[in-house]
Amino acid sequence: MGLHAPNRLFRAAFFVYCALCACQATGEPRVEDVPFVAACDGTEQRYVVRWPDGFDKEKTYDLMIALHGHGSDRWQFVNNERDECRAARDVAEQHGMVYVSPDYRAKTSWMGPKAESDLKQIIEFFRGQYRIGKLVLCGGSMGATGALTFAVLHPDLVDGVVAMNGAGNLLEYEGFQEAIAESFGGSKRAIPLVYKERSAEYYPERLTMPLGLTAGGKDEIVPPQSVMRIESVLKKLGRDVLLVYRENGGHETNYEDGCAILEYVIGKVRPDSPTPTAIK
Repeated sequence: MGLHAPNRLFRAAFFVYCALCACQATGEPRVEDVPFVAACDGTEQRYVVRWPDGFDKEKTYDLMIALHGHGSDRWQFVNNERDECRAARDVAEQHGMVYVSPDYRAKTSWMGPKAESDLKQIIEFFRGQYRIGKLVLCGGSMGATGALTFAVLHPDLVDGVVAMNGAGNLLEYEGFQEAIAESFGGSKRAIPLVYKERSAEYYPERLTMPLGLTAGGKDEIVPPQSVMRIESVLKKLGRDVLLVYRENGGHETNYEDGCAILEYVIGKVRPDSPTPTAIK
């Protein structure tokens, strides 16, 4: 058995090599599923990275980090055909951005302390190992909520935020309470200050970066009121913010609206960035 083990390892490595060559030959982005040891508790966690075509470690690239929704994991924004996911992938690819999708404690993340620590660790790793320019943090639903939360907790780490159908007030929000309590370490009645500090609506002064939001008037999963209030306050403060609100929309963002808010934020973050010639 020992004599055959090296052969099996060689064959596995050879197949991985062939797969990478095939991706490069067909122009598909190179995708890696990356494990890492979480600094906060020593567990193995993961993220997926899609490298832009012809990636050169010596060149500077902008970074987009996409946060999945409740019940999903790191692969949602990499493989799923939902409009929100396709929009994020396509816009990142058109702009030649490094594209990262973390588990951030999937599948019920809700940007609790451990998810926050993991995301901060990933950002610090990429900025330490590569020439990273601007960072755009985006997400849908739970991921949108998490993007807003992380932005007010660490505004110095984020250059732009895109939140599609998210919640900005976790004291007010009544959905997924069991999962949020597990993520945050207790219920909102037990630890209200934790819920408040992770609610972007209470800290608009920290949202100094360009912000793109979508919301649906008939969204019963994540009602739109909190992000609408955030947009109103930020406009009064003279901040760069775009809200695409669909009065008859539900808990989804269509492809065109997703691309629009992503392009808005990237255009504000990188005003010299060329306008993509086509988005599929």
